[in-house]
Amino acid sequence: MSPDILARWQFGITTVYHYFFVPVTISLSFLVAVMQTRWYRTGDATYLRLTKFFGKLFLINFAMGVVTGIVQEFQFGMNWSEYSRFVGDIFGAPLALEALLAFFLESTFLGLWIFGWDRLSRKVHLMCIWLASSGTLLSAVFILAANSFMQNPVGATWNPITDRAEMTDFLALFTNPVFLVTFPHTVAAAFMTGSGFVLAVAAWHLARLNKADRTPAEDDDVAGYRWATKLGAWVLLGAGLATVISGDLQAKIMYDVQPMKMAAAEALYETAGGDGEMAPFSLLTIGTLDGTEPVFELHVPGVLGFLAAGDPYAEIPGIRNLQAAYQRGELVNPDSPLQQAYAEKLATLGITDFTPIIPVSYWTFRIMMTLGFLAMGIGAFTLLQLGRGKLPKPGLGLDVTLIAVVLAPLFANSAGWIFTEMGRQPWVVAGVLPTELAVSPGVGAGTVFASMVGYTVLYGALAVVEVGLLLKYAHAGMPAEVPEVEIKGEDDVLSFAY
Repeated sequence: MSPDILARWQFGITTVYHYFFVPVTISLSFLVAVMQTRWYRTGDATYLRLTKFFGKLFLINFAMGVVTGIVQEFQFGMNWSEYSRFVGDIFGAPLALEALLAFFLESTFLGLWIFGWDRLSRKVHLMCIWLASSGTLLSAVFILAANSFMQNPVGATWNPITDRAEMTDFLALFTNPVFLVTFPHTVAAAFMTGSGFVLAVAAWHLARLNKADRTPAEDDDVAGYRWATKLGAWVLLGAGLATVISGDLQAKIMYDVQPMKMAAAEALYETAGGDGEMAPFSLLTIGTLDGTEPVFELHVPGVLGFLAAGDPYAEIPGIRNLQAAYQRGELVNPDSPLQQAYAEKLATLGITDFTPIIPVSYWTFRIMMTLGFLAMGIGAFTLLQLGRGKLPKPGLGLDVTLIAVVLAPLFANSAGWIFTEMGRQPWVVAGVLPTELAVSPGVGAGTVFASMVGYTVLYGALAVVEVGLLLKYAHAGMPAEVPEVEIKGEDDVLSFAY
């Protein structure tokens, strides 16, 4: 394989692995903050026990996310130096702010939260977890602003003397239409993941306690786990609805700025719709192995036009039509100043294939939606059962369902990101910088392959550790009792709360 293919594989492996932890970190931090807020307001020790329980699971996930996330920044210098050189002025700014503001906000106040149970007042300690949670959200702001620039480059132009993109409007990164819809969509999907995790863990313990001879202490546990299960289910449904709405808006922006990605998501080879005809939405398309020809198609008329443009009769360009247009020199997004400035240089680079891998774009789009709706269905069923006063019954069916409600939104997030990044190809910056020209020129295939194997083996070992720790502490359940928190004096020893 060529160095650029190997570099893409390495970045894909490390990024998808890292993103297993990101949505759980974002959402679980807020859910733990809600639990502690309930304890602060009611004084009920059950909520404190829930806070301690899910707080420990949150910290395990957070630590693994930090470890795997550090590698991401290093890769820009190791394997993608040409990319860093070309767009460093723009892309580096939000990444720097993410480290200086968001990460320090997370780490500082999370440290105070961990060690401050017996040092800080209840109000100040509660504020710490909310500030740490806000830091995870702020981190998403900066990371998604940087990624949205890659999808739709704004606020920049090209300097032909230095052959680099230069920033012209920093605020444009945060008013980028792609960012404005990607941020709520990503955060809502993250809350689906964390709430599914809370639902699964709490419901498993409810099933364990579903017996006739419960002790009074176990009755208290049932009340706590029932509340946590309902919290997870309600948040899952609400976040799922927000994901659907923001996803619809995201599709319309994608149609405007990345029409090839929309066509690839539908395996739409020829332009459809317009002149009184409805553009069809593909329920199932089976193509040739190379993804260049459809073999079997099953469509619903009008849905694609509404999804892309809010009009069932809208004309949606097909893959072949867009390929021909880009070969003639038309811009991916004619409204982008950076694409306009770089168009003449781009014409000299000899790029002839502007089509992403169709089967990957098509199926990841559908996997994302299917798994998301599956998770919402489990959440609705859970609320229905609990509303009838029923506790889940232990058994294989319950185990499969609870595993599904954890993994479905988690893998839906991963499929969504694979679609987002793979559907943008062959560009690393849409319409401007081809991916094959963004790799480090001095790094050979052997070097990239060795580091890719090393990271894969290391991350595999970390996965075993992560899953082992989560299963161990999730199985342990809420602590039996939590002693009353007493604020220590200045001369007392600082203690670790977990």
